[in-house]
Amino acid sequence: MSVWAIVPVKPLKQAKSRLASVLSLYERETLSTRFLAHTLEVLGQVRDIHRTLVVSRDSAALGLARKWHAYTVTESGSPELNAALTRATNVAVSFGAHAVLVMPTDLPLLHPADVEKLLAASTQPECMTIAPDRLEAGTNALFVRPPTLVPYAFGPGSFARHVALANERGACVEIWHSPSFALDVDLPADLRMYQTLRQGERQAEH
Repeated sequence: MSVWAIVPVKPLKQAKSRLASVLSLYERETLSTRFLAHTLEVLGQVRDIHRTLVVSRDSAALGLARKWHAYTVTESGSPELNAALTRATNVAVSFGAHAVLVMPTDLPLLHPADVEKLLAASTQPECMTIAPDRLEAGTNALFVRPPTLVPYAFGPGSFARHVALANERGACVEIWHSPSFALDVDLPADLRMYQTLRQGERQAEH
């Protein structure tokens, strides 16, 4: 089975605007770039992912993606995440994708083994595996087989919407709870939590 990972990326200079109270524009851009590189590195080590495809209107993000040997799709028109993901999915399907994994770039605790476990969560032919954020409001990963099984409904409250859409279509739904997928760094509280966990990891290493 050919699995493609699809990674949507906002313009790096505009990303993480909700961290503006604690990080400068340069710091936010640097953080977003580092998170993107981390995501591409993790996905590149997952044996079951055939290709990674990055969709963005940011030339710097697309250039970084190509350095990690990812395919790229340039987003055009009015910025709209679900439309961009649909276009990227159609590209993946045209190259023979049997399933897609939509991944954000702000999951800094993620390791290749975490992704492999999520991909293996269901063996049903028509199934959606979804990893919610820690508040179970948003969608932090979405694995869909076949790729067009469920229309994308990202945005506030997307977790419940994606589950409802899958149920309407009679697809199986696996809800994947994982600390590595649950922490997305959007708000100052998320950043503090991430920094605390990273500090603990460094202390444990020593």
